[in-house]
Amino acid sequence: MRGAAGLLFGRSWLDPLASLALRRWFFPLSRLWAAAEVAQGSPEAFLDAAPVVARPNQRDRIVEALSRFERSRVEAAALDAAWRQAFFPAHDSGAQAAPMAERVALEEMRLRSANRHHAMRRQFRFMLRAGPPSIRHQVPAPADVAAIYDAALQDARPLFAPPEIMPEVEQSRPVLTAEGQDFWLRFVSPSPRLADQVYARVYEPRGVRNPPTLILGHGVCMEFDHWTLLIDEAIHLCRLGVRVIRPEAPWHGRRRPRGFYGGERMIAAFPAGSLDLFTGAVREWSVLADWARRTSSGPLAFGGSSLGALTAQLAASRAREWPEALRPDALLLITHCAQVSEAAMESELTHMWDSSEMFEAGGWTADAVARYLKLLDPGDDLAVRPEKIVTVLGKRDGITPFASGANLLDRWGVPEANRFIWDRGHFSVPTTLLYNREPLHRFRAILG
Repeated sequence: MRGAAGLLFGRSWLDPLASLALRRWFFPLSRLWAAAEVAQGSPEAFLDAAPVVARPNQRDRIVEALSRFERSRVEAAALDAAWRQAFFPAHDSGAQAAPMAERVALEEMRLRSANRHHAMRRQFRFMLRAGPPSIRHQVPAPADVAAIYDAALQDARPLFAPPEIMPEVEQSRPVLTAEGQDFWLRFVSPSPRLADQVYARVYEPRGVRNPPTLILGHGVCMEFDHWTLLIDEAIHLCRLGVRVIRPEAPWHGRRRPRGFYGGERMIAAFPAGSLDLFTGAVREWSVLADWARRTSSGPLAFGGSSLGALTAQLAASRAREWPEALRPDALLLITHCAQVSEAAMESELTHMWDSSEMFEAGGWTADAVARYLKLLDPGDDLAVRPEKIVTVLGKRDGITPFASGANLLDRWGVPEANRFIWDRGHFSVPTTLLYNREPLHRFRAILG
């Protein structure tokens, strides 16, 4: 993909095909895959959790598919348990550290097993004609959301404030890579709405003392620690001498609730799901910023793609109210827009997830949703100077609308030299980044 194939796929023709594949294939199959997780081999439980109505002659195929799914799930869970024991041993276990070669092999086995298990989606293709939904909605009542978030409409600072006492951040044993070494961080989320365990993978470059650090958010449904062969900017940035911290967003990866696929909960419980995700992630990034400052004197940056970019710009906006040590020095934003409501309510994703009718049935109006989602929009003033912001936008982006993102850059006063505007869509922008590294090199240069 970094050669001729990248030149071919890094074009805007990819975007409508990707959108079609997501709507007709990936999201419905993901819903069936998540239903299989709670079915425990029972066809009846599977059909109820999907939910979908199967033809009578499909029962035997469903039983066989669920049996294969269970074998895959058990294998992946066993390897993940062994991985946790090897990389995060109990403090009082007294066990000796596993040799580096063993940890490298275990990490490769864990990732391959996780990828195989997530790829089990494809075995449910025979159920697509039954019309499975893309999401199993659990839309909260407006009164329930009001009870949680109405106070923040008057004063949102407590919602995004760093914890007064930082949680203990546990660092795993490392594995050697071609670029340096990788290890993982974990800690309890400071968000009372989440309160689960946060995992973040750290890509540390070889031979760089006090490297600059980038906290890099991922897109919705993207689970870099569980799929192979994903387009990953972190590796190239690590080659450029940047230490990259890639946290798993709420409800993704190891934080995925049972019976949901990665990222589904954010929309299934909309708008509370989005509010919980963004407010929790911003507070979690403050913990990672504190760890980064304590472990390197180099510059600190926030960044991300799509959902991760929206998180990064929100964190950079709210960081103006944080202690100076936690504020980022630079921003790297890929495919972003000014308002979360535009991505959630007015973009192609709304049609992919068939969400509008469910929100209205739950008693929500567009104005009521927008009232709360304004909490997630960045302000005009950031904790980062305009000349320290690098952004990549696609003129044909229908997920995070281009015009909105371009207007946001004007409001911030981002220099033209730091704006990379391509004739691409939401999915062809990251593909183009495989062979056009200019934005990443520009970002590395402004880090100093």
